[in-house]
Amino acid sequence: MKAGHKLKIKSLTRSNPIKSTRTRKKVGNFAKKLRPNWNWKPSNTVDSVLTWFEVIGYTVELETDIASGRHQTERNNQTEVILSSRLRHALQRINPTISSEALQEAIRQLTVLPNSSLIENNLYFHRLLTQGIDITYIIDNQIIIEKVWLIDSSNLLNNDWLVIHPFTINTDNHTHHLDAVIFINGLPLALLYNQLEAKTTTFKKAQASWQQYIQNIPKLFFYNAFLLITYGKRAGIGTLTSNSKDFLPWHTIDGEDFPHSQETEIDVLIQGIFDKRRFLELIKHSIVFEENGVSRSKKLLRYHFCTVQ
Repeated sequence: MKAGHKLKIKSLTRSNPIKSTRTRKKVGNFAKKLRPNWNWKPSNTVDSVLTWFEVIGYTVELETDIASGRHQTERNNQTEVILSSRLRHALQRINPTISSEALQEAIRQLTVLPNSSLIENNLYFHRLLTQGIDITYIIDNQIIIEKVWLIDSSNLLNNDWLVIHPFTINTDNHTHHLDAVIFINGLPLALLYNQLEAKTTTFKKAQASWQQYIQNIPKLFFYNAFLLITYGKRAGIGTLTSNSKDFLPWHTIDGEDFPHSQETEIDVLIQGIFDKRRFLELIKHSIVFEENGVSRSKKLLRYHFCTVQ
């Protein structure tokens, strides 16, 4: 990720009451357009999540449309967790002077991870994501060093922002359906789990479901920055080592304004975390890896104005 200055981001919906009304109207209109494409009845939570992602500038693709050919095929088969074509095109766009040799080596380093430990691989990837990839090779007896950036933090439009719902992964004769995966430049940086039985759900039950996914699909979590849990009108954010108490709601979008009475935790969390500039800042400055004796944990720093009520 290219070095950049922190910017104060204004709320999508709060700085102007008229704008807030228009934004909510846009959400409703998009939801009506989205529903006819679904071949099953979505939960209100997933519906809200998808509409908000569309409003804040992400492309939302339904897996049924991809399977039917209405959208470009995103991967060669359902065992892959990286969208390789999007990744390649994004790296070429972000690094316009990159050589083909450096591009191939960067992709190799992303797909051939060095450790057997999930958390160590996740730390390795986090460093590549935030510090770039240094590629060294020799041409005509000269040592060539190139830096390959995975994300362009100075020009947000240079990145590919995509949500796929649902997202199916096949592993060891098992099929797993994730409610939504958020890809930046073809990399699955955030995952959403929606618990349908909202009345009987707790963060503890939902976090236990995440642990099953982590055990069954470890390669997906090599590239993960954040995990999201939603149920009913509640929502929380955590990491792959978070326990249930570590999944936190996002109480305000930008720390300055406070939610309208009609907004849910889901509405605030999506706008607050996935604002494109703020999302990249959170990855760069708010994720820490801590050593605890022989183990390591990944934590999201608590912003007092956003995650502490």
